[in-house]
Amino acid sequence: MSAIQAWLFDLGNVVIGIDFDRAMAHWAAAARRDAADLRQRFHFDESYERHERGQIDASQYFASLRSLLAVDLSDEQFATGWNAIYTGLIHEVADLLPALARSLPLYAFTNTNVTHHRAWATLYAPVLQSFEQVFLSCSLGLRKPDVEAFAAVAERIGVPAEGILFFDDTEENVAGARAAGMAAVWVRSPQDVVDAVTPCLVTSP
Repeated sequence: MSAIQAWLFDLGNVVIGIDFDRAMAHWAAAARRDAADLRQRFHFDESYERHERGQIDASQYFASLRSLLAVDLSDEQFATGWNAIYTGLIHEVADLLPALARSLPLYAFTNTNVTHHRAWATLYAPVLQSFEQVFLSCSLGLRKPDVEAFAAVAERIGVPAEGILFFDDTEENVAGARAAGMAAVWVRSPQDVVDAVTPCLVTSP
């Protein structure tokens, strides 16, 4: 821990709870379809990844969803369901952020799109103030788990990759961070974060 110069956090299911089943339920109700059928059809495909890189806009992604899910919903109906995925703060982690920001520079890096960013940046604005900067895949044009994405974030932070400790709930993203040279914690529960940061917080003045 003594070599760590900056914290880097994923947001979804690390700081902010997300549940894509909530989107499926909304879309199913709006389209008068079975939510289980939509869940079976939905997956994180190439269009989803391009949307998160900012390579296509919301209307283009929603057009892809219309085909993928075989539903006839408007962009507005898609967007409403799309933004229904947030379940609230993960308080065990969110409550630690001010102390973490006092101990070392604190950043976030999230795979996201413009529509989602507008929603969570408003809903959770007070908590997000602890971060010096939140890096967005849709702004960078790069997304986790690509090594290039982590390298770009490290360059913007101004700290060597090996000086950054990264937290993410997705094993693939943790592997990408480690391949880029970062130390990384796979977050399967809030306690994983607590256990990793407590030694630093205890010894901080």
